[in-house]
Amino acid sequence: MPSPNATFTELVTTTFRKHSKEIKDNLSKNNALLARLKAKGTRKEDGGLSIVEPLDYAANGTYQRYSGYDVLNVGASDVISAAEFQWRQIAINVVASGLELRTNSGSSRIINLVKSRMKNATRTFKNNFSADVYSDGTLPNQIGGLQVLVADTGQGTVGGIDSAVWAFWRSLVQSAAAPIQGGSGITPGSTTMESLMLPLWLALVRGDDHPDLIVADNNYFTFYEQSQTSLKRYTGEAGTATGGFSALKYKNADVIFDGGSGIPSNRMYFLNTDYLDLVVHTDADMAIMDEMKPYNQDAAVVPILWMGNMVCSNRSLQGLVKA
Repeated sequence: MPSPNATFTELVTTTFRKHSKEIKDNLSKNNALLARLKAKGTRKEDGGLSIVEPLDYAANGTYQRYSGYDVLNVGASDVISAAEFQWRQIAINVVASGLELRTNSGSSRIINLVKSRMKNATRTFKNNFSADVYSDGTLPNQIGGLQVLVADTGQGTVGGIDSAVWAFWRSLVQSAAAPIQGGSGITPGSTTMESLMLPLWLALVRGDDHPDLIVADNNYFTFYEQSQTSLKRYTGEAGTATGGFSALKYKNADVIFDGGSGIPSNRMYFLNTDYLDLVVHTDADMAIMDEMKPYNQDAAVVPILWMGNMVCSNRSLQGLVKA
């Protein structure tokens, strides 16, 4: 007969593998931004020292109007660069002491123990990762969330590129205190929200490129919804926001509140998700590892690992409304 420890760890691995997709779904359902990134497809990478995002950052300088025998410009144009994002790792462990294993050695009790441990691990990962998606990346080994990619200042060194030096690598900031359209400050509210949103929207449109997702904290979403009292149009059809989120529309973008997921207060992010990715390593996408036993403890540990980062390939098409 297998030992209680072996039974426990076998149940942990089979339980996790059976429900791993459900766990990822529950994670995305907790966060509107994650739901959209997942709907567009999470990018998988199988290795490399870092995550590299190629950037088309400048126009080709050889464009020339000419006549007859004019000499053509055949000089090289440096138009491609890359942003480099570091891998970030997350681990959460399903742990049981020898005492717990032996006192829960009956089959039904072991199953209950596994379910409670897995439920706790899943909830803990979901809550912490949802906060990381909006983070400023300042905690040790934390992924760079929206406060990095679409910073409050619009600048910062992101992906190894200093936006104070390279203007193309700055996100746009619509500050209510100093609006990009000029004039005096605007107090955000139901009657003024669209006067903050429209100038930012227009600045972020480039041909067919435009924001497709606007995520707001509860305050700014409330202001926007109240401004649409007679015009409200909710949408939840496929291709907008999955996972049960109700979305209003602004132009061609879904407007979703993401309060409680880690979004900072009084923020509304205008996102072009064609240029945002959640990159995950193929071997560490909530991967369950073999059981480990500490040499100096009577316990069993089963690690669950994630490795990846949030990346951006065009910051200039991302924007933020803030106070």
